[in-house]
Amino acid sequence: MTNRKPNVLFIITDQQRADHVGYASDSALRTPHIDALAAEGRVFHNAWVANPVCMPNRCSIMTGRLPSSHSVIFNDRSLPWSANTFVRTFRAAGYRTALLGKSHLQHGQSRNAVMPYRGAGPEADPFPKGWDQIEDEERYWQDPIPAPEDFYGFERLALAIDHGARLSGHHLRWALKRGGQRETLIPDYDATAPGAHRSEHWWQIYQPPYEEGLHSTHFVAEETLAFLREGANSEAPWLAFCSFPDPHHPLTPPGDWFFRHRPEAMTLPASRFDDLADAPKHLRHFAAIHPRDQRNWVAPCGYGEDALLAQALAATFGMVELIDDRIGAILQGLEATGQAAHTIVVFTSDHGDMMGDHGLFLKGFMHYRGTLQVPLVIKAPGVAPGATDALACSMDLGPTLLELCGLPAYEGMQGRSLQPVLAAAEASVRDHVLIEDDVAPLVARRTPIPGKTRTLITERHRYTRNSKGEDQLFDLRDDPDEMRDLSARDPALRAQLLERLADALLAADDAARGTPVTG
Repeated sequence: MTNRKPNVLFIITDQQRADHVGYASDSALRTPHIDALAAEGRVFHNAWVANPVCMPNRCSIMTGRLPSSHSVIFNDRSLPWSANTFVRTFRAAGYRTALLGKSHLQHGQSRNAVMPYRGAGPEADPFPKGWDQIEDEERYWQDPIPAPEDFYGFERLALAIDHGARLSGHHLRWALKRGGQRETLIPDYDATAPGAHRSEHWWQIYQPPYEEGLHSTHFVAEETLAFLREGANSEAPWLAFCSFPDPHHPLTPPGDWFFRHRPEAMTLPASRFDDLADAPKHLRHFAAIHPRDQRNWVAPCGYGEDALLAQALAATFGMVELIDDRIGAILQGLEATGQAAHTIVVFTSDHGDMMGDHGLFLKGFMHYRGTLQVPLVIKAPGVAPGATDALACSMDLGPTLLELCGLPAYEGMQGRSLQPVLAAAEASVRDHVLIEDDVAPLVARRTPIPGKTRTLITERHRYTRNSKGEDQLFDLRDDPDEMRDLSARDPALRAQLLERLADALLAADDAARGTPVTG
């Protein structure tokens, strides 16, 4: 046991802000198990996404590559079946691998939330028929079609495809076997969905109509616990991707978790009154949209009113605390099976949420730290506990885990191993993080959203520029709430950051195009 490579437990949530964990917040949020993990591991206070949207950033985590390189630039296309991932390297090295919970590496879950393509695509499809349909929800309405033997490196799949109180994937089959009723498990995404205590301000805040134990957070935890128990009886090391669909909206904490926090006790962000006078035009457009008037259930918008925002925060805190409770059970399971000492544990999220900051709500094309910054903790054998302000990016996690486990990186990985920072908290492996954000031309033509947005995060500043020529510049040290845009006030600094952004874009060009493929 002591001679084998370490196990990897990769815990990821969906749409959880960097300050929505107890160790990084002075709010009423309570996450004792995540806090305990942070106390034993290396906390990265300066961790950022490669893209602030689900699919692009999850694919960047998997591949160690920017969206412009792995090709998933928005929630409207699947990661190519041929894409190399760090998980494939682990499996080739003899690891048992499992994806337990949300994947969103394929376009199945988001098909109804984006504008459809028209006409033929730019390339012929070289992959086997059905390769991009593994996450289509209808595949699981009856006994599911068997999954492929290799899903981007994962040999075992237990998918929770949907959000809120709506169940899809293996999660649905699991809940039905436990007595759940189909009509309450897969309702439509609208105000008619069954539930209790629904907000009078926004239909997406309510208590699910089923018992707590059927919720996605319990499903993911149970599947993860089962996998790690199997690992305790195996000679092979394992990698578990434990992926919770919460606290992504709809905001539906089940059972008593719905009542954990009172809306009237929530502290609302002062920046919600930002008039966005100097901000890109599309942000003012978003801020004027009430959540009830969204184009669809995931569209960016304003926060509505204080009563709605307070209810959203209270429900979000309940969802996060349930996740924390189940993370505690998983970590206890690691200890009980004698595997904790030789298991690397990562905790992070795929992106954040505006949650009222600057009068904005949800996520998408809003390059404030609410959506761009994520929690990140890495606990590994031999790594001393502590915190660091070193810059880190989501796409650094694959290279980091490969190095920690003595496995080789592959061609085209643009992320950087954080192992030097794990060895010494004062070390640094990067002087900037480049963040990409793109939409399809059809979306850019029909909406106020700029087709391309690029952000440069440095040790001190955040500089953002979009394809409409609009930009923002903030001093994150002196102005952490990003209320004083320096782009017009300090032209010399703006010129310096614009030059650094240009250099970052040149350095990020994908030099792996056309290199020999792996057999």
